[in-house]
Amino acid sequence: MRAIRRFIVQPVLPEPLKPLSRLATNLRWSWNLDTRALFGDIDPALWEEVDHDPFKLLARTPSDRLDILAHDKRFLRRLELTVADLDEYLTGDLWFQKWAKEHPEAPRTIGYFSAEFGITKVLPQYSGGLGILAGDHLKAASDNGVPIIGVGLFYRHGYFRQSLNASGWQQERYPVLDANEMPVTQLRDGDDPVLIPVQIFGNEVKAQVWVVQVGRVPLLMLDTDIDANPGPMREITDQLYGGDAEHRLVQEVLLGVGGMRALREYCRVSGHAVPEVYHANEGHAGFLGLERIREYMETGDDFDTALERTRAGNVFTTHTPVPAGIDRFPIDRVRDQFSGFGPLPIDRVLDLGRETYQGGDPGIYNMAVLGFRAGQRANGVSELHGEVSREMFHGLWPGFAAAEVPIGSVTNGVHHLTWIHPELLNLMQPVVGDSGPQIHDGCDWTALNRVGDQTLWSAKRHMRTAMIEMARKRLHASCRSRGISSDWVDDALDPNVLTFGFARRGASYKRLTLMLSDPERLKRLLNDPATPIQIVIAGKAHPADNVGKGLIQQMVQFADQEDVRGKIVFLPDYDISLARPLYPGCDVWMNNPLRPLEACGTSGMKAALNGAANLSVRDGWWDEWYDPRFGWEIPSAEGISDPTARDAQEAESLYDIIENEIVPKFYNRDSHGLPTAWLKMMRDTVQILGPKILASRMVSDYVEKLYTPAAVSSRQVEGQAAADLAAWKRKVRAAWPKVQVRRVESSLSDRVAMGAEVPFAAWVDLDGLNAEDVGVQVVLGQVDADDWLHDLEIVPMTLDGTNERGISHFSATVKAKDPGSWGWTVRAVPKNPLLAGDVEMGLAAVAPGE
Repeated sequence: MRAIRRFIVQPVLPEPLKPLSRLATNLRWSWNLDTRALFGDIDPALWEEVDHDPFKLLARTPSDRLDILAHDKRFLRRLELTVADLDEYLTGDLWFQKWAKEHPEAPRTIGYFSAEFGITKVLPQYSGGLGILAGDHLKAASDNGVPIIGVGLFYRHGYFRQSLNASGWQQERYPVLDANEMPVTQLRDGDDPVLIPVQIFGNEVKAQVWVVQVGRVPLLMLDTDIDANPGPMREITDQLYGGDAEHRLVQEVLLGVGGMRALREYCRVSGHAVPEVYHANEGHAGFLGLERIREYMETGDDFDTALERTRAGNVFTTHTPVPAGIDRFPIDRVRDQFSGFGPLPIDRVLDLGRETYQGGDPGIYNMAVLGFRAGQRANGVSELHGEVSREMFHGLWPGFAAAEVPIGSVTNGVHHLTWIHPELLNLMQPVVGDSGPQIHDGCDWTALNRVGDQTLWSAKRHMRTAMIEMARKRLHASCRSRGISSDWVDDALDPNVLTFGFARRGASYKRLTLMLSDPERLKRLLNDPATPIQIVIAGKAHPADNVGKGLIQQMVQFADQEDVRGKIVFLPDYDISLARPLYPGCDVWMNNPLRPLEACGTSGMKAALNGAANLSVRDGWWDEWYDPRFGWEIPSAEGISDPTARDAQEAESLYDIIENEIVPKFYNRDSHGLPTAWLKMMRDTVQILGPKILASRMVSDYVEKLYTPAAVSSRQVEGQAAADLAAWKRKVRAAWPKVQVRRVESSLSDRVAMGAEVPFAAWVDLDGLNAEDVGVQVVLGQVDADDWLHDLEIVPMTLDGTNERGISHFSATVKAKDPGSWGWTVRAVPKNPLLAGDVEMGLAAVAPGE
């Protein structure tokens, strides 16, 4: 007999233990070791059984055990100190509060929107890197005191759980998640739940809002699985990245439009400051821009004015370096969804996301294009990814060099308190009384210099052993589900063997099976009697990605072979609980994507924080911060057009580096049996690379480079200033087709002495615009064989006067500073102090070539 409804019997905590509920519902416990230790001591066996979930622990702890703890003075004192520590953390001045005192222009609050958030396993609302990044962003914002409010969706099935069948083919299951069993609270206005109305293809859908406290940061998650909605509408928030394109579109409407409304309601009910800046983490949240425009128009602004006010405060982060990774919807379905969306003209709505550039499809609505057009500031997630994105979206800004496209970069980082192993973290604690630039984020980043080789090597062996214990548990479970023998699992992996890790989504460009290119050579490396290696692999393929599933199957079937079984293993169901012991347990982290298709790749950062060397193609963050002190570069064979030949060459390099460089370095021991050169690499990686790859650095970069300038713009583009800017842009766009650089002049000869002053002049037809509206510039740069300019230098020109035909004369003098082959041209661009830069409007009149 099946139950028709469920209910939860909540334990009643004795009065002295009531603060435990507060600790359990603030997810700071997930990265605070003292809080986790306190929960672990309530019932150590049960703590393991509930997989370190404080909420479930309190729900299942027997009442007699709670009564004992309620009279245990030592436990109550620890509880008191832990709560006091949380209170100090939540109310004290942190980095942002100190920074804001020196920068009063800093934003009061930021809304941070993402389709997924990976904070802890007990809140499984993430699929992979994007969600983990978003979770680390919130954690670091909390640790830095940055006033962020997160906004996402609550998926009743989360992302799928992965298992394997006997042949190694990925299986998916979708367990039902019950909010009553999770550390979330329902947003209420008094006694009534707050319900958010959103029109979905003409039908009103209502969403309840769950609030999760992530340290100092509230995270709002919308959920449509309520009785007020008809059946199909309840399924909008069923799965993360489930369903077809139509389902995805509906989810993104709920995230962007509904998320904005939930944010407004949360601020009203809680008294929280309303955000000035709105950050869309990837294009999934792009529709927040339309809702912001609607809000302004409902108060009387016209569309153009509302757009300018919206753009000023919007920040957009793109995470994909390939067009196929961007959400794109049929324009007619977007028309159907947003026709009648308040007073917004539907054609203007469609123009914001339509692919109107060369090579685009005008019948497609592109969520990245919407992000760029509805936001004044945008970034990629590594320096290389920023460069790739500028090339990829160059068509949105014709008339400008790709290097000028207004997409910057903030390289991702990882939350060290989440990802560094506790034993290593303990070695990095500052000495009492020490201070200096090496001490930040609670760690002394030079501490390993005073840790002896034996101590450091012992710590690494402990981390490797803990990872192997986790791996064996998962292998036993996997063998049971596959229906195969597990008699080999207890001997799988060896804590004394050089250990490689590889954990990725199953996307084909990440090339999971590159290491299998020469299986016999790999077997020799795995089975070498004196210097063996072992490899631990994990990763999920999207349920609809049969190519990715095939790659996983190929790897599993190789690992099943008797002569390598237990030396290369695949661990199913890659999630936070698997990742946390995996990174510290590896000596080398492998990453071999097709360059430049890895936007950042933060798993290598997490491994590096635990002293693991990286063995990677120079893609994403590794291109930026590669150094032989931190690992090895796999040379990228991008010049080879044949994919098979390219894979073969890069695989050959991979094997050569492992055989000839990594293995000897690891197994070369001193008289005490210690790999001194390897230990130096571990220290350098943690101490030199570590501070660069922190999420705290990433968040402070966002604050300084993007959030604060956006807040300043948002305040400047208000009221009449917004209307004036919109009118000015209309005037400039109308006049621009006739703006021309008629003629350029220079006394420049073929050869110029370094240091010489070179004069330039140009005659420009402004077509009724004045010199305050238009900036005329000399554009210089190193020139290649095809006359393309590189490493641009922009020099503004000065108005000298206007002739009787209304043509204006501009001039500038430039010093020839650097030797080499240089080229130049002259262009005119719109000029206004409220623009974020010369490129914002995408308009340029360039001098015609000869």
